[in-house]
Amino acid sequence: MFRILFVLFIVVPIIEIALLIQVSDIIGGFATIALVILTAILGAKLVKQQGLSAYSNVQGQMARGQMPASELFTGLCVIIAGVLLMTPGIMTDALGFMLLTPAIRSKLASALMKQMTVKMHMTMQQSQHANTEHEQAQPFEHNEQSSKQPSHHSSNTIEGEYERKD
Repeated sequence: MFRILFVLFIVVPIIEIALLIQVSDIIGGFATIALVILTAILGAKLVKQQGLSAYSNVQGQMARGQMPASELFTGLCVIIAGVLLMTPGIMTDALGFMLLTPAIRSKLASALMKQMTVKMHMTMQQSQHANTEHEQAQPFEHNEQSSKQPSHHSSNTIEGEYERKD
């Protein structure tokens, strides 16, 4: 956690200042300030437009009874993009505009889903391994009562019924 905060509060501003100095040497100081202001205004308009679109998509899918996972991820990316675009700088603006690009968002979403799937799979394997060791450590008991009730120690499934009332 300390490394993340260090990067956010120390490294990123240093990079931004260095980039702003280099750009101002090339296009001039006033043009650099105008560029930063222009990207903030353009970014705010794009964030508002895409944010409202994502919000209406989330509401539409929820009204149809579907889980709006991709739309929620889109909304999260738009919020992060808005923060990045409102932060003065060139690198943060570039990252913000990248998050507003649907193709980049979809690649980011698929990469995150792949990462989450691998972690979930590893966690499930560790859990099953721990349950197997726990069952092997307990002595086997067999009596009338235990034969009537099935043993589901390693199952993570909860069975039940669901009824939707509108």
